[in-house]
Amino acid sequence: MPEPMTSLSREEVAERGDKLYKESIEQQVASAKGQVVAIDVLSGDFSVAANAILAVRDLRTRQPNAVAFGVRIGSPAYHRIGRGPKKVK
Repeated sequence: MPEPMTSLSREEVAERGDKLYKESIEQQVASAKGQVVAIDVLSGDFSVAANAILAVRDLRTRQPNAVAFGVRIGSPAYHRIGRGPKKVK
């Protein structure tokens, strides 16, 4: 699957994802503690699944160009899923 194109820095992706999660998603997914929510920081759409791969896969069926940010629900450890470091040729 090709990486999404975005002009957002890693920090901007993390800031947007964290804000979306805290302000509009956390309460909706609280009962799924231990699962992963993948959030498209561009659209605000999200998907919940047992692991990051499944959550992002499901999210990208609806948002093919999603810039994904991932959170393990109920865990203080946040992490970004998606656009990784630039590949050096």
